[in-house]
Amino acid sequence: MTGQTNQQWVLRRRPEASMQADDLELVEAPLPALRDDEILVRNLYLSIDPTNRLWMSERDQYLPPVGLGQAMRGTVIGVVESSRSTRFSPGDLVMPPLGAWQRYSVERAASCRVLRPAPGLPLSAYLSVLGLTGLTAYAGMLDIGQPQPGETVVVSAAAGAVGSVAGQIAKIKGCRVIGIAGGPAKCAWLVDRLGFDGAIDYKREDVPAALARLCPDGVDVSFENVGGPIMNAVFERLNRGARMAVCGLISGYNDEGPLAGPTDFGRVLMNRLTIRGFVVIDHLARAKDATADLSRWIGEGRMQWKDHIVEGLEAAPDALQRLFTGNHDGKLIVRISALD
Repeated sequence: MTGQTNQQWVLRRRPEASMQADDLELVEAPLPALRDDEILVRNLYLSIDPTNRLWMSERDQYLPPVGLGQAMRGTVIGVVESSRSTRFSPGDLVMPPLGAWQRYSVERAASCRVLRPAPGLPLSAYLSVLGLTGLTAYAGMLDIGQPQPGETVVVSAAAGAVGSVAGQIAKIKGCRVIGIAGGPAKCAWLVDRLGFDGAIDYKREDVPAALARLCPDGVDVSFENVGGPIMNAVFERLNRGARMAVCGLISGYNDEGPLAGPTDFGRVLMNRLTIRGFVVIDHLARAKDATADLSRWIGEGRMQWKDHIVEGLEAAPDALQRLFTGNHDGKLIVRISALD
């Protein structure tokens, strides 16, 4: 491996608003020689997530910000190219605990998880419905939202990777589910394919008026991915004892300063609301249950998902921008290299 080089995106400047072309730089760097109990991983797929933009900032967050000059952080699936560990052999599929936007990585063998894909499922599913995306939806909806049969559930960014899974889980639990998404095609997919009871196109509809029409008896569970005015509109219809699981606030990630909350905070007291933010790394103990249930629902035809694959490591920054424009369909993933 001596002399082998890596290609990686490094953070050169912290974005001040929307990410700019020179905030990240694609560079070549030498790969270190393997030491005992280390493996060389060739990355196959890279997950693109809203938190990537958060990690680029110095905003208060759940992990340290990516340092200037450091490789951009990201979740990956890879294949072992060479190994100095008895745990792994070349050709094994692995998931490092936390990867980076790069072509190769040298990992401690003890920290990596072997991946054994189920027959008939694409490898990319393990970054979406059967990966941290699915676990996020599962833990947020079931452990925080606690949906009960007959309750009304509203999911924002409902056609996205997490929201679409969260809404389907609520349907499986017997709830009436309303999704908020951008564009008629996404709204139609929610209703016609995923079985949502209604969908609101926030790009074309007045969201408060649509919520009043589709949720005349209020909202019992809110799965919040967006923040801002959309979150506020749902908050204003929360019933007594309602639960709001705050998964993300992507509408404010490009802004400076504190992220805005609900305007009438007194409703938390008067309606005895529960509002809880959560991060998937706090729910890793639920991964086994989530994988088992989600796999069963997929096998039963009760769970669908979409993976939006973008080709090439060089396309990673543009892929991240798609999260903020809505120009994607499902879970955004970059294919860095082919398995074969």
